[in-house]
Amino acid sequence: MTSAARSLRRWLFPAGSILGGIGLWALVSRRVNPLFLPSPAATWAAALELWTDGTLISSVLASAGRILLGWGLGLAVGIPLGIVMGQIRSVRLLLDPYIEFFRFIPPIAFVTLAIIWLGPGEASKVALIFYTTVFIVILNMIAGVLSVSELRLRAAAALGAGRWQTVATVVLPSTVPFMVTGARIAMGNSFLTIVSAEIVAAQEGLGALIWSARNFGRTEWVFVGIIVLGMVGFVFDRLVRLAAARFLRRYGVAA
Repeated sequence: MTSAARSLRRWLFPAGSILGGIGLWALVSRRVNPLFLPSPAATWAAALELWTDGTLISSVLASAGRILLGWGLGLAVGIPLGIVMGQIRSVRLLLDPYIEFFRFIPPIAFVTLAIIWLGPGEASKVALIFYTTVFIVILNMIAGVLSVSELRLRAAAALGAGRWQTVATVVLPSTVPFMVTGARIAMGNSFLTIVSAEIVAAQEGLGALIWSARNFGRTEWVFVGIIVLGMVGFVFDRLVRLAAARFLRRYGVAA
């Protein structure tokens, strides 16, 4: 199979799948009350309506900004902390009870406390995204550090590398696949969290849009919010993967 044929197949199959799904949606919506399942045409019209009055773009920007900030802070804290916990056993033993305790408590359980402690503004929503990100990243980084080949560590030591030189030149590049996996999982969880946070306390955002649609009985707005959430998440995930691929090529690490 030629490269052109492979490229065509890579795009043709997903496009056909999407069109088939939309066709099935259109067929089913003809037999169902629009209040329960609006048609693709009605959903598209609602999307144009929300785009024209600026609601959709402001909602996307608000949710995306909160997700990126909270997720970025979670990575900034989780990556180095996970490396330290993986490298230093005493630190791991000291912090492990907290990691194991809090990672089983869903962020939605802290929504009320976040609003009481940080107010209904941006800080509470960003904090919830940070919370849902940091533990996932820490656990993946610890697993990555502990899985580094002992032969590579011994080779670095034999060449005179100190502990933190070894971390920079051997451990960090070797843990990039774990870092990417943790970042991608955390990104998905961030989208789950932001909807809950915005439904409870937000004037703007996709979660707030979905909740407003419920109050006004506009099911097609709900569908617009859900579809746009999925599209934004898809774009974010692809950007993370592209950035990771560049990093992997730069350090010569196999994906």
